[in-house]
Amino acid sequence: MRKGGDGRLTAAIDPQDQGPQDACGVFGVWAPGEDVAKLSYYGIYALQHRGQESAGIAVSNGKQILVYKDMGLVSQVFDESTLESLVGHVAIGHARYSTTGASTWHNAQPTFHPTPNGSLALAHNGNLTNTADLAATLAELEGEGADQRMPGATNDTSVVTALLAHHPDQTVEERALELLPHVKGAFCFVWMDENTLYAARDPQGIRPLVLGRLERGWVVASETAALDIVGASFVREIEPGEMIAVDADGLRTTRFAEAAPKHCLFEFVYLARPDTLMNDQRVHSVRVEIGRRLADAHPVEADLVIPVPESGTPSAIGYAERSGIPYGTGLVKNSYVGRTFIQPSQTIRQLGIRLKLNPLRDVIEGKRLVVVDDSIVRGNTQRALVRMLREAGAKEVHVRISSPPVKWPCFYGIDFATRAELIANGLGIDEIRRSIDADSLGYIDLEELVDATTVPMDNLCRACFDGEYPVKLPDPTLGGKAVLEKSSCGGIETSPATDVDGLAVSGGGVGGETALLQP
Repeated sequence: MRKGGDGRLTAAIDPQDQGPQDACGVFGVWAPGEDVAKLSYYGIYALQHRGQESAGIAVSNGKQILVYKDMGLVSQVFDESTLESLVGHVAIGHARYSTTGASTWHNAQPTFHPTPNGSLALAHNGNLTNTADLAATLAELEGEGADQRMPGATNDTSVVTALLAHHPDQTVEERALELLPHVKGAFCFVWMDENTLYAARDPQGIRPLVLGRLERGWVVASETAALDIVGASFVREIEPGEMIAVDADGLRTTRFAEAAPKHCLFEFVYLARPDTLMNDQRVHSVRVEIGRRLADAHPVEADLVIPVPESGTPSAIGYAERSGIPYGTGLVKNSYVGRTFIQPSQTIRQLGIRLKLNPLRDVIEGKRLVVVDDSIVRGNTQRALVRMLREAGAKEVHVRISSPPVKWPCFYGIDFATRAELIANGLGIDEIRRSIDADSLGYIDLEELVDATTVPMDNLCRACFDGEYPVKLPDPTLGGKAVLEKSSCGGIETSPATDVDGLAVSGGGVGGETALLQP
C-alpha cells in the first residue's frame, strides 16, 4: 500500500553543514489481540531521533502482509485512518536515515518481497560492507542479469530481503540461518512473514537491539525507550550473532555466529536517547559522567556552564556538578527545525545556526561561558555558535566536547563528512580552537570516554575516533555505500556524483565510498 509522494528531504536547515547523521530505528511486535499497528507507530515514534527521512509499518493478519510507508516523519506519514486499516497480530516498523541508497520512496522501509509460500517484510538498522558480494549472489541465484530487488530500490536492505525470500526448499527460518553468516557489516534486522516475527543482530553487535515482553506478546526495538512507550518490560539485549523468532509456539533463539562484541561508542555520545538503557547503563548517566570527567581533565575559571541543546545537556550537567560552576540555559532551541521539505534560500541560510539556536542575552552577557557539545565534525556549527555568543555579549567562550576528535568516517550506519572534511583530521586541537575562535577547547580523552561507559575498550567500535575498523571495509572501487546506485547508462557508479560541497547528491552514504583514499 503506497501513500503518494516521493521527493527528497534536505539534510537539515543548512545542508552545507551536516553533523553526524543518525542511524535508523527498527521495531517489531508479535501480539495477537493487540493493536499492533498502533504499537508499531508509537514504537517508531519513540525512535524518531534515529531517522527522519521516511517511516513505514508492515502488518500481517495471518493471510497477507500490508506495507504502508512514505517520506517524512512518523507523524506525517501516518494518521488514524491509516493505522486502523492495518489490522493483524504481527508488525514491524522503521524510521529511516539513508546510509546506503538515496533518500527516495523506493528505499523507504520496511521492504517487501514475495516468497514461494507467502511474503516477507524487513526493516534494517545499520550498514552492510559486502553489499556488492550479496548483489552478485542474488544475480547468480536468479540467472545472469536478473535483479529480484524491489524495482527502483538501491539499498542494501532490498538485496538482503530478496536473498531471504529465495528459499524454495526451506523455511524462512532455515534460510535466514543459512544467509546471515554471509552478511557482513552492521545490521539489526527485524522481519516477518505472515505468522512469525524475526530479529537478528550482527556478530559484533555494533547497533543496539533489545527484547521486550508484553502481557500478550513480544517486542523487539532499537532502544529500550521504545519498549517504555508501548508498555513493554525490558527482558534483555538481543545478543550479537543471535537470531530470534516469535510465533504461536512462543519465542525461540538460535545463534548463527559467535559473538565478537564491538558496540558503537558513538551511541553513548550522541545517537541513543538519554532515557535508553544500553549495556546495563542509562545513557543519560553515562553522559553526565563524561561531563564530570571533562571538568577534571579541562578545568577553567568561568561563570556559567551551558549546553548546546539537546545532545550537550547531560554532559553540561556533569561538568557543572564537578566544577562547581553554575549550570544555566544560555541557548534556546527551536524544536521544530530539523529536516524539512523547504530548501532554504541563500538569504535564510546566511542566518545559519540562528534558525536552530538563539542566545539568551540576559543570561550570557558579560559572562565567561563553558559551552558543552557532543562532537565537532566540520567545525562550521561551533564557529557560528561561538560568534553568536560573542555578539550576544559573552566575555569568554570555552568549548568542551564530550567525545574525542572525530577523524574517521563510519561505514556501519552513521554518516559523518568525508575524511578530508573532518576538521580534526587536518588540524591539531589548538588549531581547531583558533578556527572556531574559542578561548579554550577541550575534548574528552578516548580512554576516559570508554571508562565512563563501563564497557571494556575491546568490546567497543571506536573507528570514528581511532580508525580501527572491526569489520573489513568494502573495496572502494566497488562503489562503497553507493554500490547499488545506477548511472544513467544502467551501470553501477563507482564514484557517485557530488554537489559543490562534495556531498553525494544521492543523499546516501555521504563521502563514505572513497573516504579512506582521501587525505
